[in-house]
Amino acid sequence: MVDKMTKSFLYFAYGSNLLAQRIHINNPSAVRKEIGKLEASSNFGGPYSNSWGGCPATVVPHGGKHVWGAIWEINNSDILYLDQQEGVHKNIYFPIEVCIETLSGGKINCRSYQLCATPKALGDGEILPKERQPSQIYLEVIIKGAIESALPSTYIEELKRIPNNGNKGTMETPISFPCKFS
Repeated sequence: MVDKMTKSFLYFAYGSNLLAQRIHINNPSAVRKEIGKLEASSNFGGPYSNSWGGCPATVVPHGGKHVWGAIWEINNSDILYLDQQEGVHKNIYFPIEVCIETLSGGKINCRSYQLCATPKALGDGEILPKERQPSQIYLEVIIKGAIESALPSTYIEELKRIPNNGNKGTMETPISFPCKFS
């Protein structure tokens, strides 16, 4: 949620922006405040990412399931860079306002992103189809960020069980280079 009366907003990251190295590429003001969970399921799909070599993460409304993530405080001046990084201008993701439950049981509103081409939620026991799998490098960045963010160990184990497409990435994998406006 972006409040024009304040100088910052809260952002809920559940994908590659869990990792400080990744979010700081385009959002140097980002400060990890805490962790929380969103009532939804984590999923992969949508447009294949040439940069990552696989499908990106998204959230899918799904009662009874939760996506854990990091809550970052970011200066309002960085919102355009965050939107650019998430591909809002290319209709890859769209910004959403989500209600996040914190570890203490409180609820806070945050900005997050959802794929424009949101895939269907997987059923219990259903395996992520090959055409919706993330690359190995992308999944490793998410897991590394989940560990760094101190997400619950049971959730990290769930992430480790997600199948990947075997793509190990290239020098173009967007872990450490800045996003440029077109």
